[in-house]
Amino acid sequence: MIQIRKSDERGHFDHGWLNTYHTFSFADYYDSSHMGFRDLRVINEDRVEPGRGFGTHGHRDMEIISYVLEGGLQHRDNIGNGSVIRPGDVQRMSAGTGVLHSEFNASKEESMHFLQIWILPGKTDLAPGYEEKHFSEEEKRGRLRLVGSQGGRDGSVTIHQDVDLYASIIPDGSRVEHRPAAGRHGWVQVLKGEIRLGKDALSGGDGAAISDEELIALEARGGDAEVLLFDLK
Repeated sequence: MIQIRKSDERGHFDHGWLNTYHTFSFADYYDSSHMGFRDLRVINEDRVEPGRGFGTHGHRDMEIISYVLEGGLQHRDNIGNGSVIRPGDVQRMSAGTGVLHSEFNASKEESMHFLQIWILPGKTDLAPGYEEKHFSEEEKRGRLRLVGSQGGRDGSVTIHQDVDLYASIIPDGSRVEHRPAAGRHGWVQVLKGEIRLGKDALSGGDGAAISDEELIALEARGGDAEVLLFDLK
C-alpha cells in the first residue's frame, strides 16, 4: 500500500524570513490525519533568508536530523558544538534529557534551504548527543547510501531508534531499489526532481508512506532526482 502526501497539501507558513512546509502536524499546523508515520514525527522543509534563523530554543526526547540542500546552516548548542552544515552533510542531535541550540543561515547574502527531521527515540531520558558526517555526491549517485541507522553502521550517523535512513541521487532514467524486511515500512521524501514510484509520479516536496510492499523502486524522470528513504519498524 502506497499513500501519497503531495507537496501542496502540506502545512505552509510564510513568515517573511522563513518559508516553511510541514509534512506532519507541527507548531501551529495541526492535521489529525497527518501526525507522523511510525516513528517519523516531523519533516519540515525550510527556506531561511540571509542572516536569519531560529534563536536559542530547547528540545528533549527527540532525534533531530538536519539535511541541507542549499547554503549553510550555522548550528550552536549548549553541549559544546558549533559548526556550519552544508549540502552533503548529515547532522544528528539527540535531545535526550534536554538541549538548547540555535540555527541560522550562515550567509548574509544567500538564502538557505534545508530539511529538519524528527524521529521518536527508542528510549527517553538519553544523554544529549551530537554527530555530523559528510556523504559525497558520488557515494549517493545511483544507489541508496545509508546515512543514518540505529547502530551507526557503514559509516552512517547513529540514530537512537530502529530506523535506517538512506539518501540517493538518481540519474535521469535510472532507478534504485530497496526491499524492506517483512513487517517493515517505508517513507520516501523527494527533495529535488521527479520520480516514479509504482504508478505514481512524485516531485520535489512530495512524500509517500509505504506499507506491505515487497519492493520499493524509485525511477528518475526528466532529469536527476534526489530522495530520502526511511526504513521504519
